[in-house]
Amino acid sequence: MNTLLRLLALIKKELYAILSDPKSRKIVVLPVLIQGVILPLAATLEVKNAALGVRNEDAGGASVELVQRLGASAAFTRIIPLRDEREVASALDAQEALAVVGFPADFSKRLDTMDPAPIQVLLDGRRSNSGQIAAAYIAEISAGYFAERAGAKGVRGGVEPPVVSHRYNPNLDYTWFVLPSIVAIILTVSSLILTGLSVAREREQGTYEQLLVSPLTPGMIMVGKGASAFVVGMAQSTVVILLAVFVYGVPMHGSLALLYAAAALYFVTLAGFGLLISSVCMTQQQAFLGAFAFMMPAILLSGFATPVENMPEWLQFLNEANPIRHYIVILRGIFLKDASAAFVLRHAAPLFLIAACTITLASVFFRRRMG
Repeated sequence: MNTLLRLLALIKKELYAILSDPKSRKIVVLPVLIQGVILPLAATLEVKNAALGVRNEDAGGASVELVQRLGASAAFTRIIPLRDEREVASALDAQEALAVVGFPADFSKRLDTMDPAPIQVLLDGRRSNSGQIAAAYIAEISAGYFAERAGAKGVRGGVEPPVVSHRYNPNLDYTWFVLPSIVAIILTVSSLILTGLSVAREREQGTYEQLLVSPLTPGMIMVGKGASAFVVGMAQSTVVILLAVFVYGVPMHGSLALLYAAAALYFVTLAGFGLLISSVCMTQQQAFLGAFAFMMPAILLSGFATPVENMPEWLQFLNEANPIRHYIVILRGIFLKDASAAFVLRHAAPLFLIAACTITLASVFFRRRMG
């Protein structure tokens, strides 16, 4: 009972230290709200409102109609007429156009005689991802136009185009895919900073010695500091989940209980990393830089922007120690496809192992510092 009362006193003291300081309150509240609102709008691979360059050497109406269809799409809201190769190069060099479509002189004639009528698409290699997506849009719109003309001329036969449907995200809304990942990233940043600065803050404020002479054991101090960040983190989780569901309309197909259970385990894992960083750093500046040094590669390797499967096998193996990778898989599964408890438990197992290792190491370093 005395141990529990001591822990509660330490947790209360940590929460007071976080919430009583105006700077700490801003770190806890403002980044979560700002990032939760802005990041889903900025972190998108969709191509919208882009400029499309057109070099049309064709004198027929087919190319004009196809250009009008391209301009009517949400991807391209501005069409830039280009007369020669010099203007094409200038438009791409100055990034005035994301892509340039070229129509040969016999484009309409070939379509009228049902001969192959190729078009040329030039992309800006400096914006390779957006360029490839824009090329896919151009190909899709062009294929639809060609098929419509063939049907109007009574041409039959050939292979029917497949009917494509997308499970878990039928409209391919990129927000549905990216929001669960952003939930993980926002919570990672805030939780690591809170736990990473906790012990270093005690040293800078001169209260570290008071902890050493208090009735609290090193284990109790670690639990108390981790628990305070856990309370703040779960509150932040609720805010971000509410933003995802009610502001951006991401469906919640899975169990809310599983979602919070996974979040709780993830915060324990992050607390281990944060306390490990805090226990080896002497100042808050060192702890902040240490947390940042961990977060950047962890986020880049998490599968947030690029598939983990595309990475080299040796890097995939090392990436098993990355907690963000496993948590993103759990979040997407719960949000979009009603993941079962077995699915969550299978992907949560690495988080258990990571948490056990980091907390053990943090405890060893913390005891040495106190000794």
